[in-house]
Amino acid sequence: MPLTPEIRWIDTPEALDAACAEVARADVIALDTEFFRERTFHPVPALIQFCAGGPAYLVDPLEVACTEAFRRLLAEGPLKLLHASSEDLEVLAHWAGGPVAPLVDTQIAQSLLGEVPAMGYQKLVEFWVGETLPKDETRSNWLERPLSEAQQTYAALDVVYLLDVWAGQREALIRHGRLAWLEEDCAELLAQVRSDEADGQWYLRQRQLWRLSPRQIEAYRRLTAWREGEVRRRDLPRSWLVSDKLLYAIAERMPENRHELAGVEGVKPPLVKREGDSLLARVREARHAEADSLPAAPLSPLDPAFKKRLKAMKKVVGAEAEALGVAPEVLLRRRELEALASAQLKGEPLPLPTGWRGERLADALERALGEVGEPA
Repeated sequence: MPLTPEIRWIDTPEALDAACAEVARADVIALDTEFFRERTFHPVPALIQFCAGGPAYLVDPLEVACTEAFRRLLAEGPLKLLHASSEDLEVLAHWAGGPVAPLVDTQIAQSLLGEVPAMGYQKLVEFWVGETLPKDETRSNWLERPLSEAQQTYAALDVVYLLDVWAGQREALIRHGRLAWLEEDCAELLAQVRSDEADGQWYLRQRQLWRLSPRQIEAYRRLTAWREGEVRRRDLPRSWLVSDKLLYAIAERMPENRHELAGVEGVKPPLVKREGDSLLARVREARHAEADSLPAAPLSPLDPAFKKRLKAMKKVVGAEAEALGVAPEVLLRRRELEALASAQLKGEPLPLPTGWRGERLADALERALGEVGEPA
């Protein structure tokens, strides 16, 4: 049976500062958040949990703003543990207004130790601690007050066991010589979080860009960049403003006026009325952009030469993943393999992996591409 954690509820700045003082000398602090974002772009923090081996502190962000002491604890202080941290980091950045470092993501740690690349927290606890956590509060309304005893216990257990999980993971990582790999991956994760906040490269996530011409791609790029600015400003989910699917369809058709925009499949009159001028302005900008400024069209993934190179590289990655006992996608994602195949076919410098992945894979990937043959 899961233990019954000691819980301290925090809803004043003074209590939060006192809790920070109590854990400031710890080596490791486990962190988690509960949040709500169904109707907003930015996550609405509902609960901040942390534990350093003693009580579990549950911070009510509806009542208390982040204090300088907690902000310092996040940005400096002890090692912070988070599981599947990307959204939690976003919540903490939004609430605390600063970074979280140093950081270990226990989901990434587990991916370096086994063939399950995205193990959930409950399975992780079962694997390392042998406890089965309750699931009853998984879909709780964390914004309600007061939280029930069951909700508070569930939230506390999300951080209490994380410390035991990390103790086992750390020992295993050291034994396998992979602790430095985890440190590198977590540093890259933090860099990626900052990059996602700063750049306007959302359009590159579209898997069907290869079907568009360079000018259509430029239209899609401008449309997604416009939407990113608007959803952040209006605090709306992306799909509430306009979905990726519709932006792609608009870029594909390149409408010149409201009548043509209304003729795009899926575009409804309210969208034309509310956002028509803005959408058409981005398409018009793309239509008149200088040809030499347009993005290059990706190569077709259906092209035989492209597929041949992907197959050769997948063989390399698969063999290395099997030797290490990890999932292939932990080593290289499909998007990275596609970038390598595309660069080789275009005669461009290869974006080979760096760091520990580069040490394990770069030479073999370059050799595999060379054996496939030079681009035509």
